[in-house]
Amino acid sequence: MSRPGFVLEVDDRTPPLIVHEGEGFRLEKFPLGTRVVYSPESLPALRDVDGAIRHALEEPENSEPLRALLRPGMKLTIAFDDVSLPLPPMKRPDIRQRVIEQVLTMAAEAGVDDVQIIAALALHRRMTPSELQHALGERVYRSFAPDGLLYNHDAEDPDNLEFIGTTDQGEEVEINKRAAQSDLLVYVNINIVPMDGGHKSVPIGLASYRSLRHHHNSRTMVHSRSFMDHKKSAMHHSAWRMGRLLKDHLKIFTIETTLNNDVFPAPYEFLNKREWEWNVRDQATMLAAKRGLAVAPSKLKRKIFQGIQAPYGITGVHAGETEAVHEKTLENVYRQQAVEVQGQSDVLIMGVPYLCPYNVNAVMNPILATCMGLGYFFNSYRNKPVVRPGGAVILYHPVPYEFSQLHHPSYVDFFEEVLAESTDPATIEQRFEKQYATDPWYIHLYRTSYAYHGVHPFYMWYWAAHAMDHVGDVVWVGADRRAVERMGFRAASTLADALEMVSGTVGRSPSITYTHNPPHLISDVR
Repeated sequence: MSRPGFVLEVDDRTPPLIVHEGEGFRLEKFPLGTRVVYSPESLPALRDVDGAIRHALEEPENSEPLRALLRPGMKLTIAFDDVSLPLPPMKRPDIRQRVIEQVLTMAAEAGVDDVQIIAALALHRRMTPSELQHALGERVYRSFAPDGLLYNHDAEDPDNLEFIGTTDQGEEVEINKRAAQSDLLVYVNINIVPMDGGHKSVPIGLASYRSLRHHHNSRTMVHSRSFMDHKKSAMHHSAWRMGRLLKDHLKIFTIETTLNNDVFPAPYEFLNKREWEWNVRDQATMLAAKRGLAVAPSKLKRKIFQGIQAPYGITGVHAGETEAVHEKTLENVYRQQAVEVQGQSDVLIMGVPYLCPYNVNAVMNPILATCMGLGYFFNSYRNKPVVRPGGAVILYHPVPYEFSQLHHPSYVDFFEEVLAESTDPATIEQRFEKQYATDPWYIHLYRTSYAYHGVHPFYMWYWAAHAMDHVGDVVWVGADRRAVERMGFRAASTLADALEMVSGTVGRSPSITYTHNPPHLISDVR
């Protein structure tokens, strides 16, 4: 059995603690009394993953078995989560490959020969051929990609989108035409955090900007109360309405999988452990890694970290009707990640690692660092935020003034032009979003290259809207001062300096919580 998450109060015996900061980490000595929230230890992995997949397909939740839904002459579409999941990427074989291979075997046995496979990108960048092969395996890739039967969803292709209808709240639902016109849509999901899956899969992953703008906007994001609880998230409320509308027009068979917390492979296993649990080998490896990263060029550090593949164990596979499946999924995710935390703090400290869903094989630019820290990590709670209203957030990341021209071209202009005018999400949305969303050059790059959609940096900024509305101060430790000031934040050289800077907001003896992740955790704040 795994142990639950652990909450430590720093005293004189507490060793320096690991803090992630981009493509590296530091050892930090926290003030006495700091509360440290650790992720739970990894749950045991399923011993027979292929057997679990088979069982899920044959005995699904609130649905006929998959085999009973397949017949000759039908149109079958399989959609799957794109390269943004999981983080880090999974060591082969990826769970998507293992699931899709079984679905294809059942389809072949049933005489189904009209099958297409779609990467559900929404407005993310297209997956490269090597990324598709990694996710789906050589056999699936070679069987479908050469004939154009495995491809990336294109949210800007008017000939391959279909308008489904409008919800009772006026939200327009438009998704991939092939999926919409299929006799059966099978969606294969990886749930790395409870924000994923459920009705967030099809109505978002296969949608157009016309649909996405109804929930990916500043108003919805600022009024969401934890993206990790779909019952309190305004964004998820919208997606759920869209998903329920889709159910009346399309047969969807959902397959969701959950992972344990085995994030870091050898020789980085020490990053999965609590510091006092390190053995001599862990300590030696940590010191060697720390020294090496301190002198390594940026390109080499990026190559090292982007090359990490996680040895995740699979903790659950569930299939069938979307909402029934997702309830089972959430049980597994919370069982792995939820940590009970008593009360809020004046200051929340978070280390931002090198990777978020949108910089796989690219630098984490300032917008994405903000999204990861103030968007995803800040929102990794249930009930209420770890930090009190009006409190302060201190983040660790170098926040380099650097962008990938291949993956994030619109981010450059957003950072230089839009944030120079305003950092307020509502103002930005009103004045600039439509221009970027409809810009022909950005659309061309999204459709033909490997660029995120022109509107994507707006969405990343909106992810942070709840945090920016909730707290009174944000300071980045070790960050490029020009970069954070452009975003309306402040930079400090050390934790002591950061605490001094926020003292006007929280006083000189604030209560402090440090959430020690990754591995992933959800603070269940009581």
